[in-house]
This record gives sequence, structure tokens and C-alpha cells, in this order.
Amino acid sequence: MIKRELRKTGDGSMTIYQPEIDEHYHSYHGALQEAVHVFIKNGIQKLPFKDEISVFELGFGTGLNALLTAIWSIKNNKKVSYFGLEAFPVEKEMNRAMNYSSLISESSAFSYFEKIIDAEWEKVIEVNPNFQLKKVAHKIQDVIILEQFDVVFFDAFGFRAQEEMWSYDVLEKTTQLLKTEGLFVTYCAKGQFKRNLNALGLRVEALPGPPGKREMTIAWKI
Repeated sequence: MIKRELRKTGDGSMTIYQPEIDEHYHSYHGALQEAVHVFIKNGIQKLPFKDEISVFELGFGTGLNALLTAIWSIKNNKKVSYFGLEAFPVEKEMNRAMNYSSLISESSAFSYFEKIIDAEWEKVIEVNPNFQLKKVAHKIQDVIILEQFDVVFFDAFGFRAQEEMWSYDVLEKTTQLLKTEGLFVTYCAKGQFKRNLNALGLRVEALPGPPGKREMTIAWKI
């Protein structure tokens, strides 16, 4: 069984620390503000021209990105289908201890997060009228996905802790899931990583990162 510990981050929101690999699930400067900055403001919000958006998340983790996207879908009246891939699912009890809804002003945040946590794996569920979720418990290397997506949230552990997830082969398989003009978004800004995305035919942009991080990366499939 994977050992996990709860940790409070700089903005008061919780994250999980995994001592075996000395890695946090989110930025210790602020889990909530990092997720909003990277995956909402510089991720799905970059696709305002679409009324229906499909999202693929690699590294579903605690479900925070899914929760924020569900809230965003209602506020912006966009239909979102969300596919979350997670090789090592977090236990429900620990997920509930994240208590993200206590820091989010949206009144429906608690009920959305409960649905996300309780969603049966491999099944499509409705979190709200605009947001459908499917969680799949597999490694990206082992799963066959036939769909293509408008945006990829690449939220694997960092390079030091999980080097294999940043390999050319994994990036190639993941970017193949993007539709033409689709968006790849991640907190990572390593040079070799960005060069690999370029080699895979994506147009890479470096953007200011969340608090505590100088840069992040988005890349468009052209």
C-alpha cells in the first residue's frame, strides 16, 4: 500500500505528500492557486470559442482539477466531458480530507467534489448538467484510448520523482490524443521537455508560472 500524508500548502489548501518518492501532489506554495493558474486560467479558459470541450487529464490525483473544471463549466455555460487517468487512485477517506470546498466560494463545490470522489471507476457519471466525468485507473503506457480531446491537462509527478512520465514515448502517446488545434498544458517548463513537444509538432509557449514557479508551459497541436 502506498504511504501518503496530508500536508497544508501556502494558500491554506491541502495536498498529499508521498514520502517514498519525496513528492507532493501539488505545489506546497498553494495547491488551489496552482491548479487555478495552470489548468483553468491558462488551460481550459484558452478555448473560449468552443461550446463543448473534451478534457484528458493525465494524473487525476485528488480530483482538484476536475472539481475546478466542473465549477468552470457551469459559470461559463460550457459542456465538458472529462477523462481522468490515474495509475494509483487516492483512497476516498484521504480525498475527503482535502476539504477543497471550504476554500471555494462556489456553493455547489461540496456536492460536486462528493460526486467526483464517489464516481465509480470506468463509468461515465454526471457531476452537474454541464460536466460529465469518467475516471480510469490505468497507467498511460498500458491503456488504449480511442478518443481525441480539445485539451490535455498533463499533471504527472515531477521529473525527479517520475522521470518515465516525461519521456518522449509518453509525450508522443499523450499528444496523439489531442485534436488538431488542441491545447497541451502543464506546470513543467524544462528545456528538454519543451524541445520534445516541438519535435512532436506542437507550438510551444512559455507563460508565467503560479506562485513559487517562474514558468509553465502550454503547447498547441498544429
